Amino acid sequence: MKKVAVIMGSDSDLPVVDKAMKTLDEYGVPYEVHVYSAHRTPVQAKEFAENARSSGFGAIICAAGKAAHLAGAIAANTTLPVIGIPVKSSTLDGLDALLSTVQMPSGIPVATVAIDGAANAALLAIEILSVSDEALAQKLSEVRAKNAEAVLEKDKAVAEKYN
Repeated sequence: MKKVAVIMGSDSDLPVVDKAMKTLDEYGVPYEVHVYSAHRTPVQAKEFAENARSSGFGAIICAAGKAAHLAGAIAANTTLPVIGIPVKSSTLDGLDALLSTVQMPSGIPVATVAIDGAANAALLAIEILSVSDEALAQKLSEVRAKNAEAVLEKDKAVAEKYN
């Protein structure tokens, strides 16, 4: 199975990014976690991106706040799918990071999830890996069915109370 890289621009992003690692753990998807800054360690970020495919990665998750250039910097140096997590900071409630992450130029795509949306970033990476991994695809289907059943149970309880 391919690995997922989880990269954050600062260790202050760890409380958000931790949800991605927990989700990857739930699905048994291997991953590596790194702190690289698009601005403070651009050489290391570029080297990681350039070598990610040959290092066994199938997708890269990047979390960054404020200027949030990390996902774009990584995407510029790899053809692997890159998923950006805009991180809410004290400035502009994460809108700055969202706009920085989602506004990529044509030819360098970054899939972007919601502000602080680390669990969905991990699920998107898992879905990408599941294209070539039937067991992972099956697990995704099973979890979706379980989640649907939970919602239907809640619907039943609410309907019984109010109808």
